[in-house]
Amino acid sequence: MPQGHIESRGALPVGGGKLLLAALLSAGLLAGCGSDDDDDTPVETPTPTQPAPEPAPPEPSPTARAIDLTILHINDQHSNLDSKAKTLQLQNAAGTRVAATVDAAGFPRVKTAFDELSQNAGNVLKLHAGDALTGTLYFNRAGAIGEADAAMMNTVCFDAFTLGNHEFDKGDTELKAFIDRLHGGSCQTPVLSANVNFGAASALNASRAPGYVRPAVVVEREGEKIGIVGLTVALKTKGSSSPDPDTTFEEETVAAQRAIDGLTAQGVNKIVLLSHIGYSLDRQVLANLSGVDVVVGGDSHTLLGPAAMTTYGVGSPAGAYAEPLKNKDGDTVCLAQAWEYTQVVGEIKVSFDIDGRVTACGGTPHVLIGDTFQVGGAPASAADRNAFLNDIAASGFLRVTAPSAQATAVLAPYKAEVDVFKAKVVAQAPDEICSRRVPGGAGTVDYSRSSAACNALGEVSLRGGDIQQLVAQAYLEVANASYGGADIALQSGGGVRVPMAGNVTAADVIEVLPFGNLLYRLDITGDEARGMIEDGLDAVYKTGGSTGPYPYTGGMRFDVNAAQAKGQRASNIEVFDAASGTWAPLTATRTYKLFVLSFNATGGDGYATLAKVPADRRTDIGVLDSDVFQTYIDGLPKDPVSQLPVIRKLPAALYSTKTYAGN
Repeated sequence: MPQGHIESRGALPVGGGKLLLAALLSAGLLAGCGSDDDDDTPVETPTPTQPAPEPAPPEPSPTARAIDLTILHINDQHSNLDSKAKTLQLQNAAGTRVAATVDAAGFPRVKTAFDELSQNAGNVLKLHAGDALTGTLYFNRAGAIGEADAAMMNTVCFDAFTLGNHEFDKGDTELKAFIDRLHGGSCQTPVLSANVNFGAASALNASRAPGYVRPAVVVEREGEKIGIVGLTVALKTKGSSSPDPDTTFEEETVAAQRAIDGLTAQGVNKIVLLSHIGYSLDRQVLANLSGVDVVVGGDSHTLLGPAAMTTYGVGSPAGAYAEPLKNKDGDTVCLAQAWEYTQVVGEIKVSFDIDGRVTACGGTPHVLIGDTFQVGGAPASAADRNAFLNDIAASGFLRVTAPSAQATAVLAPYKAEVDVFKAKVVAQAPDEICSRRVPGGAGTVDYSRSSAACNALGEVSLRGGDIQQLVAQAYLEVANASYGGADIALQSGGGVRVPMAGNVTAADVIEVLPFGNLLYRLDITGDEARGMIEDGLDAVYKTGGSTGPYPYTGGMRFDVNAAQAKGQRASNIEVFDAASGTWAPLTATRTYKLFVLSFNATGGDGYATLAKVPADRRTDIGVLDSDVFQTYIDGLPKDPVSQLPVIRKLPAALYSTKTYAGN
């Protein structure tokens, strides 16, 4: 690599990070870990405090050449290994866009897409930008923690995988076990994070797990070295996942630059940042980095692509896919992300000149779907099916992809375990846990939803549904046990679908919360908490309102007068203080941690106040609502005979509606 090109990519002055790293390399102080792939050379970077003599710059490569690279990538699979139905807006034989439902996504389709897209491409990199884990029953109900995800990832055999925040959900010891499973076969996928520092007691500390997690790895394509640096979102991982107490995460830009400098000091001039820090932060960080060429992102579940994705009903893209941006040196950086839940395989096409600068950047976010369509619940006609397929081909991003037979076979035993678990009795409810979206006596809205037995008790008329309140309490308690804590939890009444009684199966738990919402944590003021409650009540009691938005809160309670105007329906709002075990008035200026469904956090059910909470005060926790509820149930006291958890109604003091006056 020409020396002048190193300088143009931000070489530091004497004593700076890049020269320090070169000195360490020449002195033999940086040892690489062994790799089963001769083309993959792991890279270890030092801490900034290590001393070093003055270095000599690396010798230019006599064989440097221009190269084209294809990067295939996914991120944020969150244990979504099965396919699922998706409704698209497709043009039928009459030329009209109609709602057409098709089987979509799933890891077997990911495997096929990687195989097929690799066939006609040279110099392929296969990358995973983190959060393989947490989100469905495959994560923790099919074999060991993350076993199914590791097995499916090994059907693709990624060139690198960066740690996401959810890889730490069960602590460092379980993460090590997951990496062991990922490395159980021949793939030996390098696991990366340049900014994690595993604590002295961690199972992943380098003293007991050398090389398990590396800052970077170097691969070769056509004799050209390509560096891949991993990055994990720092604050969210420490604050909302469960890394070991003494495991820490360095600020992203500092750690990334140090790792990049380590690569450039070795003469590597093509560098990919495999980043799990989110789309907005990716844009900020890359603008402050020297030497980076491509950023393959994750964490924010961002859909990128053409505006036509909205027309086709895929979703609303936040920006262009494979967007060319500028790094600190003014050189082109190609940025991409592949949405979420195995729905998209990204394909970046990037060209480098002889000095390692990006000269072209583009690509396609392939949305993976099947080719069997239903319209209005019935199979599409032959004419419409042909029209749909033509429209799909014209889109440029929808990709008809058959599930891989190999990956389907690998998934089969885990799928069987999930099916068995769904049928398993997981708890008992000796008394009916009544369902009612809103309080109120005979003749009021939603009164008939409760069973006759529940209505005869009269409790749901005073306080609302028992099951709705139980779910809100479950969010609160599990958040405090595992996800960085919460003061308040919110569940809108309509999101909880059925009561519970008798033997409860895992499938029953999912039926209670069938929509597959993930949970967010928002930092909100007391004024915003009040606004949230008033939003929910107004969505019910305004003209043309519906019962679904009624607010059930864990850790917060209030009196309701439905006859009042918006902004005056809730009064005497109190928040539970866990430290003292007492209820205290809501403080307008205090900040509270709210655990809430993604649906409501983004304004669903009329919660406009929550939709306005800025990005720097919201965290995507990424755990599934029904899984949180199941975790709560698992921790309940057990029946001494059956040894099953016993589900009972909460004490009256924990209900969010203290008193109710009808409209």
